[in-house]
Amino acid sequence: MQLLRGVYERFAAILHELIKFGLIGGLAFVIDFGGTSLLRFGVELGPLTSKTVATVVAATFAYFGNRYWTFRHREQSGLAREYIMFFLLNGVGLAISLVVISFVTYVLGLHDAVSFSVAQIIGLVLGTLFRFWSYKKWVFLEVPDTPASVVENQAGPLTTR
Repeated sequence: MQLLRGVYERFAAILHELIKFGLIGGLAFVIDFGGTSLLRFGVELGPLTSKTVATVVAATFAYFGNRYWTFRHREQSGLAREYIMFFLLNGVGLAISLVVISFVTYVLGLHDAVSFSVAQIIGLVLGTLFRFWSYKKWVFLEVPDTPASVVENQAGPLTTR
């Protein structure tokens, strides 16, 4: 039992981040996947335009959900910096999805809803793996450890009587 508690304590922070990231990601997935399908087959926009528009909306939702819930305990390095980095990295995630959709649509010549949906899911999975790693590395930064000397200087010298 002690071993399990030790393992949990060691991985609790990342587990909580993963769960929250997954919940925000699940809602963003509904916005992205549903929005793309609606724009593609309801409004009849092109496959890449549909994906791009829906992804921008979903990414905006995901940014605010991740900033103010999933990674709220991490250092806040400025809204503008984070937002720009977030959207640049989402651009890479979007590019991953667009490559998959382009391959299925234009190389394989599959234009049906099922093929499009499968391409979306594969692209989303690959893009999500990239985004989770990159958000932690470049957007929602770790709070730096405070050296003992800084804590001591802030508290003032220790006095003994």
